[in-house]
Amino acid sequence: MQVKIEPSWAEHLSGEFEKEYFAELATFVKKEYADGVVYPAPKNIFRAFDLCPFEKVRVVILGQDPYHGTGQANGLAFAVDESEAIPPSLQNIFKEIQSDLGKPLVHTSGNLSRWAQQGVLLLNATLTVRAHSAGSHQEKGWEQFTDAVIKILSEEREHLVFMLWGNYAKSKGAHIDRTKHLVLEAPHPSPFSATSGFFGSRHFSRANEYLVAHNKTPIDWL
Repeated sequence: MQVKIEPSWAEHLSGEFEKEYFAELATFVKKEYADGVVYPAPKNIFRAFDLCPFEKVRVVILGQDPYHGTGQANGLAFAVDESEAIPPSLQNIFKEIQSDLGKPLVHTSGNLSRWAQQGVLLLNATLTVRAHSAGSHQEKGWEQFTDAVIKILSEEREHLVFMLWGNYAKSKGAHIDRTKHLVLEAPHPSPFSATSGFFGSRHFSRANEYLVAHNKTPIDWL
């Protein structure tokens, strides 16, 4: 199956695109877009990959579903476009960054493409969702696809940082070789759980310390 995705990812994921589950997933997703409103826009389904080629990945931040509200999802986990209000989970991520690094944010919009272009793969476990229907595209095949993404990164790259926030993200950590990568786990940054250990987790400084220790350029989170 021909999938429009960044060339390095197309090469590494070509085997997945040929599998039966992916053909069924593609059929389902196409029908959903034809029948109603689905987020993100079709051109942005693989935006996380397009902005962050395979060999450029240094950090993986794992989300669950795209935002299902009008105009929010843009293909990057936790991110929204500059014109959108910053969602509560991202507000808490920004609070932790400022607390962790001891500096105010330079960029205050929810547009996280600046992270993606530095090598942060902002990956949702499910890449599409029906409007105003959280979880509506779960268990249709996306999870198998994103498991494969994590496994390929784990096997073929070294010294990456994986940030797993919340129990769902932590469960996908089973595909990561922790002898060659740094896995950082914390509660989800949503208002329901951020005070249970996400605040104070210092994942952003810890990620940069690890990258520097392995002769990689740290991420400018600010």
